[in-house]
Amino acid sequence: MLAVALTGGIGSGKSTVGDLMVERGALLVDADQIARDVVEPGGRSYQPLVERFGAGILAPDAAIDRKALAARVFSKPEELAALNAITHPAIAVLMIERCRSQEGTDRVVLLDIPLFAPVHREALSLDAVVVVDCPVEVAVERLVTQRGFDRSDAQARVALQTGRDERRAAADFVIDNSGAMPALVPQVERVWGELVSRERAKNS
Repeated sequence: MLAVALTGGIGSGKSTVGDLMVERGALLVDADQIARDVVEPGGRSYQPLVERFGAGILAPDAAIDRKALAARVFSKPEELAALNAITHPAIAVLMIERCRSQEGTDRVVLLDIPLFAPVHREALSLDAVVVVDCPVEVAVERLVTQRGFDRSDAQARVALQTGRDERRAAADFVIDNSGAMPALVPQVERVWGELVSRERAKNS
């Protein structure tokens, strides 16, 4: 089994790259989905979040209102740090569990981690990191035209994330997704081939 982090800024097209790798045989462990799971009622982070942020983050059905929670922490570093301190360890535990369930197989396990940090490499025993990269202006335009963001909101969200240089510095492989699909697919093919070769070498 080869454990590979897939990361990239919002609007980079990381999910598209993940889908292309799944088509080629990768097993995807999605941090965004796990982040949703841990805040569901009964999830590892549900009660700690309610205790920290109060009943104002709850929807009428007692589920956490993700939009209300996001509004509470957006542009507030202390509140965001509190949210991350509650959810990130729970997300990491589940990602580790799902990754370890594939030990002894010949799978390339792709861990989709939007907020990748160098600490993840050791914590998740990663064999490689793939970064999907594009210029800030391209990311903003995609958020506006494809996902319906207000331009100022899109610019703010991109600006809050880890810088491109920092992400690229952590990468074993960088996929440039500044263009269209015809330019993206050959890069995914090349990186996928490298990952499969690494998996075979690791387990030979």
